[in-house]
Amino acid sequence: MPELPDIAAYISALEPRVLDKPLERVRVAGISLLRTAQPPLSAVEGRTVRKLRRVGKRIALGLDGDLWLVLHLMIAGRLHWRPPGAKLAGRQNLAAFDFSHGSLVLTEAGTKRRASLHVVAGEEDLRATNPGGIDVFAVDLDAFRLTLGAENHTLKRVLTDPRVVDGIGNAYSDEILHAARLSPIALTQKLNPEEWERLFSATRDTLRLWIDRLQAEAKVAFPEKVTAFRKEMAVHGRYGQPCPRCGEKVLRIRYAENETNYCAKCQTGGTVLADRSLSRLLGKDWPRTLEGLEALKRR
Repeated sequence: MPELPDIAAYISALEPRVLDKPLERVRVAGISLLRTAQPPLSAVEGRTVRKLRRVGKRIALGLDGDLWLVLHLMIAGRLHWRPPGAKLAGRQNLAAFDFSHGSLVLTEAGTKRRASLHVVAGEEDLRATNPGGIDVFAVDLDAFRLTLGAENHTLKRVLTDPRVVDGIGNAYSDEILHAARLSPIALTQKLNPEEWERLFSATRDTLRLWIDRLQAEAKVAFPEKVTAFRKEMAVHGRYGQPCPRCGEKVLRIRYAENETNYCAKCQTGGTVLADRSLSRLLGKDWPRTLEGLEALKRR
């Protein structure tokens, strides 16, 4: 799922292409994409784009008359800048937003249709699309700690909850926790003051690093290959590869459609966290340390 740095990159790429440009037409091929009926989609056609805004993991285009197009890409949705009047052939092409000089095309890979488009009127309705998580760049350490520690949840869960923290998902939460040298299953109400400081700094520094990097790339070319797996990342998507800090192999916990990547030496004091499927299979033979894991692999 595109997260805060990816959304910031999209907006940087869109600003010179659509800001102060009239939106001539909107074509929707995916019947499940549009989630609102009023105002009608036709109401935005012919209006000029005056604002671009990030709302959590959503991209909002503000048009004349205080109308907003709100795009949520979900897991597999992506944006592409194509020549004017680009065709919407194929199941992956869901919508096109046509300008005189190009078309912004929304695609979604796979068979599950989760991406959404909302048309709303006014700031109040726009704010209603926001899950309500805090902007980590707009709060201080105390507010950060009070918000994330309001309930006793694991760090992985609380960082990826859009009602708690704004714009962070599976990929950047892994990177943040590695930078903070904290376990993904550490409980918020068990952190000491020094650990809260590390988490706060790592959250802001990691996001800023990737926002700056991806925005710089977006100024060169439209971000056509937005992915949660980047070779420069420390642990996310790097299972079995060496940790850039200590050299130990990156481990993972798999669950549903997601996985958490971490370094046991840097983050868990050498403890190997239980993978649900494997630990259930191995039972009491599940290794608890890096040494035990290596011994198991040598059997």
